[in-house]
Amino acid sequence: MTAELVRGQNHPLPQTRLEIRISAGNPIVAGATLGDEQGTVRGVEWVAHPASPQLPGIEVSKQAAAAHRLAVDLDALPEGVHRVHVLLALVSGAGGPVRFGAMPAPFVAVTGLDGTEVAGYTITDLDAESAVVALELYRRQGAWKVRAVGQGYAGGLAEMLRDQGLPQAAELAAEINDAVARGMARSVAQPPPRAAGGDGRVRTATAGTGAAPDTPAQPQTQPQTQAGAQPSSAGDTSPGGPINYQHPGRRTAAPPTPPPT
Repeated sequence: MTAELVRGQNHPLPQTRLEIRISAGNPIVAGATLGDEQGTVRGVEWVAHPASPQLPGIEVSKQAAAAHRLAVDLDALPEGVHRVHVLLALVSGAGGPVRFGAMPAPFVAVTGLDGTEVAGYTITDLDAESAVVALELYRRQGAWKVRAVGQGYAGGLAEMLRDQGLPQAAELAAEINDAVARGMARSVAQPPPRAAGGDGRVRTATAGTGAAPDTPAQPQTQPQTQAGAQPSSAGDTSPGGPINYQHPGRRTAAPPTPPPT
């Protein structure tokens, strides 16, 4: 049975290989930080983000999207990791919402690899925040649990990473924003070129062949019947009679006049 969490509530995790599924009304950035027993992020190598999406035990999306799936293997995390924070942030400079309060509340779910939902959390009561810690996976006395956090930051990624003890917070936030911007630029497909014929009409090539060029009409192999009926020659014969080879348009010359006697 799925546990519907509220802020601050926790729930035991029945397994260590999981998925974190995220849905939002607009494209957002998803990432994760690894923390020690105090929750401190020791360095940039403990942050999974679009520019560095894979760490031991966790993999995040490479670009912004309205839906994400993060893969988690708690047994494969680096030694000394006791906490995993799932981060969400709005896309900077993309023309979308600049605060979470201007979009539908994001929903985050922890599921098994088969899609069975273990716990879900709708992140409500956000306003001016542009980054938020959605969930925390933490180890307590050898067992892993999930906690609904919902801690937002109006200062965005830089403020959130700084709050987790990362000295290079501003630099890493800028790197993440640059990687997201490049990913969004690559995702915009260019339209295929279209060739116009001499008459200005656009022609599309048939699959596997080039577009057939315009060619003049070829002469007929059989002569066309001339319009209008030709007068019959006096020498024409009826069907079945001898063939008359005289040209129908040529007049028969009269015999010469005999000389006077």
